[in-house]
Amino acid sequence: MKKPLLGLSMMAEAEFVSAILPLLQSNLVDVLEWSFDTFFHAEEPDWLNDLLDFYSDSRRLTGHGVYYSLFDAKWTERQEVWLDTLKKEVQTRTYNHITEHFGFMNTENFHQGVPLPVSLHPVTLQIGKDRLFRLQDAVNIPVGIENLAFSFGIDDVKEQGVFLDKLTEDTNGFLILDLHNIYCQSCNFEIPMEEIINSYPLDKVREIHLSGGSWQESAYGKKQIRRDTHDDAIPESLLDVLPSVLLKCKNLQYVIIERLGHTISTEKEKKRFTEDFQKVKKMLEAPGLLTENTTSWIKKGVVIPDVPLEDLALAEEQSRLTRLLFEGADAAAFKKENFHFFNTRNWDSEMIRTAQNIIKKWNPY
Repeated sequence: MKKPLLGLSMMAEAEFVSAILPLLQSNLVDVLEWSFDTFFHAEEPDWLNDLLDFYSDSRRLTGHGVYYSLFDAKWTERQEVWLDTLKKEVQTRTYNHITEHFGFMNTENFHQGVPLPVSLHPVTLQIGKDRLFRLQDAVNIPVGIENLAFSFGIDDVKEQGVFLDKLTEDTNGFLILDLHNIYCQSCNFEIPMEEIINSYPLDKVREIHLSGGSWQESAYGKKQIRRDTHDDAIPESLLDVLPSVLLKCKNLQYVIIERLGHTISTEKEKKRFTEDFQKVKKMLEAPGLLTENTTSWIKKGVVIPDVPLEDLALAEEQSRLTRLLFEGADAAAFKKENFHFFNTRNWDSEMIRTAQNIIKKWNPY
């Protein structure tokens, strides 16, 4: 029995380093999470390399992937290179585990932005399992998947917990429960946070993410849309629900606070960031909060085919969907499309427009 460790998602920007330096100097940061693939094509500065190596040597480092794209229906050379680079990374540093995001984000030329959701379907599930098998095979440490903030419709929200449970069952995998992602879904679809949280297999939660975000004005004048932009303080309502979530996640090992590196520039922002950290620290030190995760992880033996699984029909729909979003088609056009793997008829018009804004922001040309 032991208490979960509190840490930070490490950023390289000077503003972020300035904000967290007092926490590091006071030995309050138990663990660092590093998005290793953000520096696959860049050289780490010496101070960052030394800091990550220190946490690695202390066995207090976790890895969080961004660009693997778990549900791409076509296997690409980019994914092959990504896995090869990851193999080298885990040989260089000691990571306690590796995680990735639910969803797909790399289709044709629309290769930047945030992961888009997929619906629970036997084909999409098998594609996700194949990609997860290959990720797990590349490392000899636990591999987990993070729940997604963005959903096109309420069906995606309600089924994501079941989807993640099925996805990880063959690899002895685990979940990151990102509470701000759930907060976004709660706000956007008017479902209580507790209801969404309880739909997840909480016994599989090894890590919790906490962050803030922003509000996007409605395209139709109905309501604001909550976005997981990692650029503000943790919402009070999220902190209010955290103690009960901590008690439900019996195998929890880490709680990680996320914030984009360039978004803590004023003294007021630094102060609020530190206050949020201290609030969470106090919650984790509460009497009686002990996790039961005392068993060692065992890698499941899975026979992986030499040729990655692909589905051309799903790939075509992913490409067509992304193209419609990029071209700014109206909501009615999505509902008229003959999709088999995406239930577009039940999609929320506000969320379609939000996805279009995201695609255009990251792929302006």
